[in-house]
Amino acid sequence: MKKLVLLFSVLLSVSSCDKIKSFDIFTKKEEKKEPVVASVGETNLYLSELESVIPKGISDNDSIVLAKSYINTWAKQQLLLQRAEENISEVNSNKIDELIKAYRQSLYINGYKETLIKQQLDTIISEASIEDYYQKNKDNFKLNEELLQIKYVYFGNDFLDKDEAIEKFKSTEEEDLEDLESLTINFKDYQLRDSTWITYDKLLQKIPPFRYETKEKLLKISKFIKKEDSLGVYLVAVNNVLMRNDIAPLSYIENNIKQLILHNRKIELVRDIEKTLINDAIKNNEFKEY
Repeated sequence: MKKLVLLFSVLLSVSSCDKIKSFDIFTKKEEKKEPVVASVGETNLYLSELESVIPKGISDNDSIVLAKSYINTWAKQQLLLQRAEENISEVNSNKIDELIKAYRQSLYINGYKETLIKQQLDTIISEASIEDYYQKNKDNFKLNEELLQIKYVYFGNDFLDKDEAIEKFKSTEEEDLEDLESLTINFKDYQLRDSTWITYDKLLQKIPPFRYETKEKLLKISKFIKKEDSLGVYLVAVNNVLMRNDIAPLSYIENNIKQLILHNRKIELVRDIEKTLINDAIKNNEFKEY
């Protein structure tokens, strides 16, 4: 029922457009055996095409609005295309044909290359390969932002063991760290043993009270910083700091290096494929140079 309401509404909405021919919902194109909802010249817009752009579950009114908009957009595009085809010069038409041909060839070639790459590319990257690439290209991995390694915990104001948590957090003893880990179920957030590097901006997001501290103060190694807000208490230790133009640590850029190695392998593989293709063509007399 909804589709019928939409279809008849569309019929009424487009009947006044002198660029779009009127139609009968039972008039069907012989090839497609389905209703035509609009036409410009010899080009038809079919009901199935219109239905494909109307989201399911929307109201009848919204369906009608979307249908009218789509039909008008489609009609304008077709009219512009027809006018362009009628008025374009033979020289420009030939240039367009050449561009289309080149683009089509490019799609075929790239599709074929991608298929071969998927079949032949070695995607296994060892830690030794990553380390070797990092050591040989260190100068290319200079930081453009500050990085920090931190240890921190965040608990609510209603946490009962605040003093114990602070004491254990300050300690460098393994036993105290293990005791602190036993309290993590009561923490809102924490990072105790993770050596992950984070940017200065992410530090401010993770610990909002730091937004009111100077950058110089935070970018220093500190064994203990305590900050509070209306929701809770932050305990922070800044274990390491790297500044702009320092060499990025391997752990921070490891994924980037993997992508670079894969990219280089792809380039080398394509070169090998092209070289083999030429050699085989010469061998089989498929390629001759005069």
